[in-house]
Amino acid sequence: MRNIEIPLVRNRDHVYRFFEMVPGLLSWSTLALPIVLSLISPTLAAYFIIAFLLLWFVKMLGLNVRMYQGYKQLNEAMAYDWPKMLRELDNPEWAFEHYEQGVSPDWHRQNLIANHIKEADRLRQKDIFHAVIIAVSIESSEVVEPTIKSILNCNYDMNRIILILAFEERCGAQQEVMVNALVEEYGHHFYHMEAIKHPGDIPDEMIGKGANLAFAGPKIKTYLESKNIPFDHTIVTTLDADNRPHPQYFAAVTYAFIACPDPLHTSFQPITIYTNNIWDVPAPMRVIAAGNSFWNIVLSLRPHMLRNFSAHSQSMQTLVDTDFWSVRTIVEDGHQYWRTYFTYNGKHEVQSIMVPVYLDAVLSSTLRGTIKGQYKQIRRWAFGASDIPYVLQKGWREKNNVPKGDLLMKTGRLFESHWSWATAPLLLLLGAFVPLYFAANSRLSLVANQLPVMASRIQALAMIGLFSSMYLTIRLLPPKPIRYKNRYWLYMLIQWIYLPFTTIVFNSFAALESQTRLIFGWYLGKFDITEKAVKKPKESQALQK
Repeated sequence: MRNIEIPLVRNRDHVYRFFEMVPGLLSWSTLALPIVLSLISPTLAAYFIIAFLLLWFVKMLGLNVRMYQGYKQLNEAMAYDWPKMLRELDNPEWAFEHYEQGVSPDWHRQNLIANHIKEADRLRQKDIFHAVIIAVSIESSEVVEPTIKSILNCNYDMNRIILILAFEERCGAQQEVMVNALVEEYGHHFYHMEAIKHPGDIPDEMIGKGANLAFAGPKIKTYLESKNIPFDHTIVTTLDADNRPHPQYFAAVTYAFIACPDPLHTSFQPITIYTNNIWDVPAPMRVIAAGNSFWNIVLSLRPHMLRNFSAHSQSMQTLVDTDFWSVRTIVEDGHQYWRTYFTYNGKHEVQSIMVPVYLDAVLSSTLRGTIKGQYKQIRRWAFGASDIPYVLQKGWREKNNVPKGDLLMKTGRLFESHWSWATAPLLLLLGAFVPLYFAANSRLSLVANQLPVMASRIQALAMIGLFSSMYLTIRLLPPKPIRYKNRYWLYMLIQWIYLPFTTIVFNSFAALESQTRLIFGWYLGKFDITEKAVKKPKESQALQK
């Protein structure tokens, strides 16, 4: 099998190291460009900033349209009777006789027609098993147990679910006692439940979730073999300890898997929504959580941009073919897309499942710890820029059969996403003042002197997007805990004053740090675990203001 693993640091040659430097060099060059252009001509720099602002204004309008479309489809998907549609998919001949026009979506009828044609090769719900891996690190039972309960609350047959608690040896004996107690308490509800301990002394592994999952994968493979359960009939879903699937999730992903023309070469991605503890976290973290949720909703409608993120599902056969997950990266979810892409020579796509998995927003026991944890979490996500040298190496430097046109487009999107992440907030909020500084007291650069005014008007128009976010944030909120007074609804609106701060510090700065680390080889050597504190009803509510 072709080697698709990330090269060890000691084995990276000068070309690979240069590839690692490219994202940071591109981002820092872009940020320096307004200064360089201003030294040459403030007017030229002003035109550059205006073009950049207009480009992002148009882009934001499109993102807002997608956000509303995605929100609408999300609500529709949660309301569908997925178990009923699964039964119809199992027996399309019967479904055609009882089909009610307008009750089920049109795409369901198309899937019934396609499944009717398959006949003998048709997959049925009874053929499918789910292997669900919950990655556990330092989380307490107060975090892990609600996740197990959320799976039990799903509208699905638990006798088709194999639940694995993958935990870390390095986290101590207390964690082992905790996960084994959960297996003892809840194991009888599932077809099988097991705790798998990931040793802490395996050489050449990055400390993190990827290595934990990669160790559990072969154990699950062996179990499936012992039960004669086919790999290509098993859907593997990975969850963090705080990931709580919507009650319809397993029915929806089963439907998508059966209806998919080529599930071997497809990953299935739910919409991750950060609302589990949204009422308990400080206001800046609520803004970040809302932004992340909306971005995931937007991506669900942009299949060409979709990548594996956090909770996701794949066929066990796909995982076997890709040798499971990478053990050398802290961004194993997004990187899994590229492992699969190169394993199958570009024949791989991510299909959106318009049903949510709910996650925790960042919350530590202190405000300082929460802010620090939030920054580290986004810095870890932004370290996905390390996929750029990997793609350049595997796609463009090593021999492969990936279609080069498709690879070129995907490489370009990968560059653009990390470049925008690092540069756009700073240029949008501060870029207009750079030409003005160099054009001070100069009547020869009227455009540069008027640039802040023009920028403020463009930004004022862009406030439409902010109001959209505020409205949808309220719509996405879970019920308010009774321990909070009604005035907390007001805080959900006032919190958006933090948006400029959170955008620059927790997006641009975090991305720039990650990319700068790649320039100098200061790698993030381990997975920075995000603390998942649980706020008790009687605790002080000082953090909420």
